[in-house]
Amino acid sequence: MLIVVGYVVSVSKPVQALIRVLARLPHSGRGAIVLVATVSLLISLVNWAMSTVLTALLVIALAKRKELNMDYRAAAAAAIIGMGATWALGISSSAAQLQANKASLPEPIYNLTGVIPFTETIFLPQSMIMTAVLIVASIAIAFWSAPKGQHIKTIDQFDIQLDEEKPVEANTPKRPGDWLENSPLLSILIVLLGVVWMVNEFSKSNPILAISSLNTYNFIFLMLGIALHGTPRNFLNAVTKAVPAVAGVLIQFPLYGSIAFMMTNAHNAQDLSLSHYIAEFFVSIASQETFAIVMGVYSAILGFFIPSGGGKWIIEAPYVMQAAHDLKVHLGWSVQIYNAAEALPNLINPFFMLPMLGILKIKAKDVIGFTVTQLIFHIPLVLFLLWFLGRTLSYAPPVFS
Repeated sequence: MLIVVGYVVSVSKPVQALIRVLARLPHSGRGAIVLVATVSLLISLVNWAMSTVLTALLVIALAKRKELNMDYRAAAAAAIIGMGATWALGISSSAAQLQANKASLPEPIYNLTGVIPFTETIFLPQSMIMTAVLIVASIAIAFWSAPKGQHIKTIDQFDIQLDEEKPVEANTPKRPGDWLENSPLLSILIVLLGVVWMVNEFSKSNPILAISSLNTYNFIFLMLGIALHGTPRNFLNAVTKAVPAVAGVLIQFPLYGSIAFMMTNAHNAQDLSLSHYIAEFFVSIASQETFAIVMGVYSAILGFFIPSGGGKWIIEAPYVMQAAHDLKVHLGWSVQIYNAAEALPNLINPFFMLPMLGILKIKAKDVIGFTVTQLIFHIPLVLFLLWFLGRTLSYAPPVFS
């Protein structure tokens, strides 16, 4: 759902106009790469799916400015940085969203962790400090690693033909339904009803609690997509383009749910679940002091094989949080350990690169050198920040609502 809505919002005409404005800002190729990296890192904090598509479109707009002499490979790599650095530390973090709402959590996980609000995960001062450090470091690496002089490879050297978006021919309405789907009236009515609901939702509870609901979060971007596309027909055309790209993602989540059930449920009352034994293993090799590093390394490695923040959290949460309980580690920070480390493999995992690479018509081998450079610097930096900042937090028992 999130990646579909992110794509739909990114290809709307108002967002396309914003991209054209942004593309006029830089005065050099390296400045363009810094702009792409900055947009990727910041938009990922709000919506990772929108960041992936929007930054790819921004790279295309910048590549058309021949006078910039922008390295197309480095710009493409900069477009994916947000997915490997900041997305899981923002409000689109699947793990933080799931933990903030009882209704979103499988019962065995809720019974273990209780509700962990955003104020104990992504809005922790320590988490925001880590995010700021990663943003600055990622931009600096993107600037430093951008090729110079004769080493620059522009889009012209890739023999890439960027297809211009063909305008959709408007069909003459033949029935009342045809007229309605090509009129903004229905979209306006739907969005107004959505706004009324959102005002009521945010006014009756804490705004942080309201936005932490995965359903509310998705609903906001769904209404934004409808509003930006103007008519139901334009919106449906955009959704039709987006859905084929996410078929492989949709099939994963029932499998993750099944795995989580098998890990958290014992055969009978006398048996212990598989997650219990895994938690015991981590407790045996880690201490309160080393928990962040041990779990960070493990989560990053597993993330390469299971490229899904939310689905992977459903699998990992039972034993990660049980180990956090046993070692008396701050539960919200344990979620952030997972978040920061889980994002790292996205810098080299082609799973989330594919939509961007498809838009840019470039191969993974062309960008992997730049993203590996980011990864080499990010691994020790992220592990250090998780360890150092985690030392300032104390354990508290879970809260059940």
